[in-house]
Amino acid sequence: MPRRRRISALEDEPRGKRPRTNTASSRKRGKANPTAPLVETLDMTYSSKRCIAWFHEYTGPDEDTIGPEGMEKFCEDIGVEPENVIMLAIAWKMDAKQMGFFTLAEWLRGMTDLQCDSVAKVQRKLDHLRGLFNDQVYFKNMYRYAFDFARDKDQRSMDIETAKAMLGLLLGKHWVLFGSFLQFLEQSKYKVINKDQWCNVLEFSRSVFSDLSNYDEDGAWPVLLDEFVDWHKGQRSHNMTS
Repeated sequence: MPRRRRISALEDEPRGKRPRTNTASSRKRGKANPTAPLVETLDMTYSSKRCIAWFHEYTGPDEDTIGPEGMEKFCEDIGVEPENVIMLAIAWKMDAKQMGFFTLAEWLRGMTDLQCDSVAKVQRKLDHLRGLFNDQVYFKNMYRYAFDFARDKDQRSMDIETAKAMLGLLLGKHWVLFGSFLQFLEQSKYKVINKDQWCNVLEFSRSVFSDLSNYDEDGAWPVLLDEFVDWHKGQRSHNMTS
């Protein structure tokens, strides 16, 4: 009998009017799951506990340093080659002291700054890290950092092979004269580069025209760059007469 009364009530409804619906259940069906935004927010929230657990995916039991093998796996996970300049940006964020190694303290420093505690979060930061090299101030800071990061810690200078590799990574795509400077280094007597020379190479690349027309021979440039200018001019004159 209750069923028959509900049916007849619907049938007796005037034409052109819709039957009333249960507004409470309708609101319930249309309302978003209140926990969904919360789950997303929690996922985006940085957790040092998750960050430490993630760190230990790249170390042995009870180790507090990621070594070369763990570093290779980390690079593979985030989809970046070890030689990619982005790895230098990550190391700079961590203020890592030795190339190829991240201590737990360094890891936490850098990942806290980046607010990353997972592979996915670092991957979302790759464009940001790449973009740091387009900012002159950040680039200069990372360039200076690279010297101490890459040199042997028992030496005050950087060996010439490491210097050539790092200069190629940092200046190879931006400095018109880099190829010429690299050739100069390869035929020169220099076996190491000190920090003053390293820093002046950046200033030279930014301030001296590619034709060297504004190079001040009486300026405070290191002898290394005076010799490069002389060598480059000699090469240029030789090519013009050949």
